[in-house]
Amino acid sequence: MAAPPPTTPRLLLSPTSKDLLTAASFASPPSPTSDDPASPLDAFASDPVLSAFLSPSFSPSDFSSAALSSGLAASRAEQLQDAIRLLRRHLRVEVLRRHPLLLSHLLSLRSASASLSSLPSHLNLLSSHLSLLSSHLSAPRSHLAHSSASLSSLLATADLLLHSHRLVRLSSRLLASSPAPDLARQAELYREIRLLYEEKNLSGINAVDEEMRKVDAAASKLRSEASAVIDRGASESNQNDVWCGLQVYYNLGELKTAVEGLVGKHKAAGAKSVAVALDMKAISMTAGVGGGPGGVQRSGTPQIGGSKKAAEALWDRMRQCMEELHRAVTAAWQLQTVLTKKRVPFTQMLFLEEVWQEGEPLITERVWDAIVKAFASQMKSTFTASSFVKEIFTLGYPRLFSMVENLLERISRDTDVKGTLPALTPEGKDHMISAIEIFQTAFLALCHSRLSDYVNSIFPMSNRGTIPSKDQISRLVSRIQEEIEVVRTHGHLLVLVLREIGKTLLLLAQRAEYQISTGPEARQVTGTATAAQLKNFALCLHLQEVHMRISSVLSTLPNVASEVLSPSLGVVYGVACDSVTSLFQAMLDRLESCILKMHEQDFSGHGMDAAMDNNASAYMEELQKCAVHFRSEFLSKLLPSSSSRSETICTIMVRRMASRVLIFFIRHASLVRPLSEAGKLRMARDMAELELAVGQNLFPVEQLGAPYRALRAFRPVLFLETSQLEKSPLLQDLPPSVILHHLYSRGPDELQSPLQRNKLTPLQYSLWLDSQGEDQIWKGVKATLDDYETRVRSRGDKEFSPVYPLMLQIGSALSQATT
Repeated sequence: MAAPPPTTPRLLLSPTSKDLLTAASFASPPSPTSDDPASPLDAFASDPVLSAFLSPSFSPSDFSSAALSSGLAASRAEQLQDAIRLLRRHLRVEVLRRHPLLLSHLLSLRSASASLSSLPSHLNLLSSHLSLLSSHLSAPRSHLAHSSASLSSLLATADLLLHSHRLVRLSSRLLASSPAPDLARQAELYREIRLLYEEKNLSGINAVDEEMRKVDAAASKLRSEASAVIDRGASESNQNDVWCGLQVYYNLGELKTAVEGLVGKHKAAGAKSVAVALDMKAISMTAGVGGGPGGVQRSGTPQIGGSKKAAEALWDRMRQCMEELHRAVTAAWQLQTVLTKKRVPFTQMLFLEEVWQEGEPLITERVWDAIVKAFASQMKSTFTASSFVKEIFTLGYPRLFSMVENLLERISRDTDVKGTLPALTPEGKDHMISAIEIFQTAFLALCHSRLSDYVNSIFPMSNRGTIPSKDQISRLVSRIQEEIEVVRTHGHLLVLVLREIGKTLLLLAQRAEYQISTGPEARQVTGTATAAQLKNFALCLHLQEVHMRISSVLSTLPNVASEVLSPSLGVVYGVACDSVTSLFQAMLDRLESCILKMHEQDFSGHGMDAAMDNNASAYMEELQKCAVHFRSEFLSKLLPSSSSRSETICTIMVRRMASRVLIFFIRHASLVRPLSEAGKLRMARDMAELELAVGQNLFPVEQLGAPYRALRAFRPVLFLETSQLEKSPLLQDLPPSVILHHLYSRGPDELQSPLQRNKLTPLQYSLWLDSQGEDQIWKGVKATLDDYETRVRSRGDKEFSPVYPLMLQIGSALSQATT
């Protein structure tokens, strides 16, 4: 029978594509046959427009908007109407095909409804049977529950009796006295008893509680004995005793607590020893000055008559404090070492791991840090609160430093055992030293103040003309030596004190430099010594004394002392030299000017009269007079006595001046041209007179070294034939430039010397020689030899002067030596 047509097509537009899919899959269709109409959904899937209705995310509004915007709204509406009609026909066909199946389902529902109508009566019958069964089972169940409870009580009672009996038996073993009780075994028994008591909940049993009171008393005794064993082991450095005590605590299950208690004990002992050492009231009582005249006042300063006793009492307490600190640290190290070595028997775990976690500070570090903090805090508060302690520790800081240094040294030495960590690290030592730096700063300031105040008193800035006496300088040096002696054995403190001494030496040099006189009066060398020169002499000798004596002290100290104080001593040395440098330069200039007059002397004379003249040359007589004058007026006031062999600043300057005079003379003697045989004799006599004048008035010539050897070698060289010069060993003691210049006097006139070639005065050429090396001087000589060669060859001559090849040979050897 055909279904009536829809009343209006508008109602068919409401279903969505999802509804269509649901309706299409309402029931599983029978197997398709050849005449089954194809599903319209397959056609929809291939249609570009209708395929959108099959998408789960289909949106009617989006579809309508797209149709309207594309201008195909009418065609789209017609297409949709065709699709709706197609679906309606398909649905009608499906309903007709499945009609028998729908009728069979309806009959099944009617049969189920009839069966359910009889179910309540059956349920009521089942309920009545269950009630009857419950009444029959309740009595046996109640009897069974009562019996089970009785059995459980019996079992619990038996278990309590069994464990109580075991506890009493263990207690008897623990409490049984023996001549040499095994503390570790007794601790193990106690731990077993305690665990049995707690795990089995045996509290409330009178006999057991009474037994536990005895057991706890025995445990307290065990703890006391274990603590005593540990203390004895720490004091006697017996690690076995320490281990035995720790084993007791481990067996008691209290190792971590015990170790923490020991660490706290060592911390408290160290802090207490510091506080006791700096208790001024106790110090005064110990010194026997408390409560009466000379007692300690509120400010911590002893009254009149008690300072010395109180100071000795303070140092004695500090010594005892160092002993206590050493004892506390070494005891902590013993504890840590034992924990590091011993292992748990069954697990082989180090006992240290039971009480220490990685990343935590070690036991010795904890104890040492606590001691350093307490020590630093007490030192700081004492510095500000007690002027007496501040004064004692400031004046006696080397003693305080020595105590701390000895403490650190003892701890390091006593805990330096192979295979174990030392008790102290370098950082820990530095922290302890830093704790007393407040007194170190005050001590160094006091040291600098003592020395600088004395320098200011002997070198007042208000009076430039006043210079200290020799005794005052001697006292200054003695004070410096005293400051060094106090800290001689303390390397670090010695360096600090030397720095303060260095500042004092710089101040001394500054004040002395301010007193140095300058100007014409300080440089004159023709008359007697002026007041300005005498003052400069005194300053030089004073600074020389300071430099010499302090340098002598430094030679007995470590090398670092010289490194610290050498710059300041160098400044003192420089100022000492500056005070007389201008005078020595003026004396040297005067002697050189006398030697330069050599070129005014005639050394070309011939004949018997010239050879037999035994008188010294005029310039040499003038030089001798100057040397005698310098010795009597200046050098005698600066140089030490002939018996003294010490080398002073002035001695060095005189040696340099004497060496310069000899070298200067040899240089200009080699420049003399022409030089006859009679002139050579005069030159030899002048050299003898020079040697005598320098040796008697300036410096012993035999101690001048190379300059004296050159002077002694030049005299016989004058009389050697040119052919003998090449192989003469005397040339080894003479500078090459001297030999080359002398050979000009043996050559022809056309072989000009650099002095003649460049038309220079002897003074100008000498100044040029001072600024050049031997290689540069040879270049100037080589230029004159080249000129000579050119002249000879231009004349057509083939023979050269005998000095020409010799000079080339000397110059060639010089060039090879410098390359």
